[in-house]
Amino acid sequence: MFNGKSKSEAASEVSSSNSTSLIGNGTTLKGDISSNGDLRIDGKLIGNVHSTAKVVIGANGIVEGDIHGVQADIMGKVTGTIRVKELLQLKASGVVNGNIHAGKLQIEPAATFNGGCHMGADATPAATNINEKQKDTKAA
Repeated sequence: MFNGKSKSEAASEVSSSNSTSLIGNGTTLKGDISSNGDLRIDGKLIGNVHSTAKVVIGANGIVEGDIHGVQADIMGKVTGTIRVKELLQLKASGVVNGNIHAGKLQIEPAATFNGGCHMGADATPAATNINEKQKDTKAA
């Protein structure tokens, strides 16, 4: 009415925008999550996260599983492998127990990280090849 667009045009603009999914504080989920948009976890997730956008683990958030995404901010606790194509930020309240594979890594001084770290543009493919080589070595 005011902008001259039909309802279907306005609806398509809303559906094509990048929305954020939220797992709220006090919520526990068991299972894997796949998301094409941003994802914020303030509750507890027992499972893996696969996102084609940014993953944020809030200060009260807990993830027991692997995280795969384009970017990630960790303010809570993660137990598992984190694979991020671009920037991974470990904030002061963040705790990571597991390996990290990231294009770029930023760690605040008070953050806790226990595990191995692989960085750079080839961090994810190289890590996959290393893991496959280790499996082949153990099998022989």
